[in-house]
Amino acid sequence: MFETFEEFLATSKAQIPTVWFIINLSLTAILALILSKIYIRYGTSLSNRRMFGRNFLLITMTTMFIITIIKSSLALSLGLVGALSIIRFRAAIKEPEELAYLFLAIAIGLGFGANQGIITVIAFGIITVVIVLVNKFYQDNFENQNLHLTVSSHNPSKIDVDRIVEILKEHCSVVRLKRLDESGEAFEVSFLVELEDYGKLVEAKKALQELDETMSITYMDNRGLI
Repeated sequence: MFETFEEFLATSKAQIPTVWFIINLSLTAILALILSKIYIRYGTSLSNRRMFGRNFLLITMTTMFIITIIKSSLALSLGLVGALSIIRFRAAIKEPEELAYLFLAIAIGLGFGANQGIITVIAFGIITVVIVLVNKFYQDNFENQNLHLTVSSHNPSKIDVDRIVEILKEHCSVVRLKRLDESGEAFEVSFLVELEDYGKLVEAKKALQELDETMSITYMDNRGLI
């Protein structure tokens, strides 16, 4: 019985058409590049979106290649389970948006790897349209919310987040907390804010620096992050 099962594993291999593999891999690369451009253009992550988007091409093509190989052999599929048990993905994903785009990149690779190119292209097209429409909706409602403010200090004991929020609300018409990183040696908090004019920006900066003279304050336009 064991010999029969081993023979089954050894012989249960499907031939992979080279032409279709090249076509699917090329389409995977094209969609990955489009996804990268969409993330750079419509993403709101505070990280470097251009650098992060470059990973999509490698992720999608690698996923497609793996799925194409393992679907041709049951033995390889079982071997992949063992390999994944010793592999840990430890990339620093700080925002849900980054994870969502990674899932989409992997889904593209899975779709073409399973030879479901038409369904993958249709799904990607619909998702792209949704992303553009949602971005347009929020852009129309929060047109001026394009300024990111980051406050950092190496004296976290002197920093009070509530006080920072109070100061920003006094000078900004909109204040949205985006990220908070705090440890015993450093403190960093990021906001998405809307200011009426440059004078409000200067006033907010002076008020924040009164909390801690060594505090570092960075303002950056959201559209400039790409």
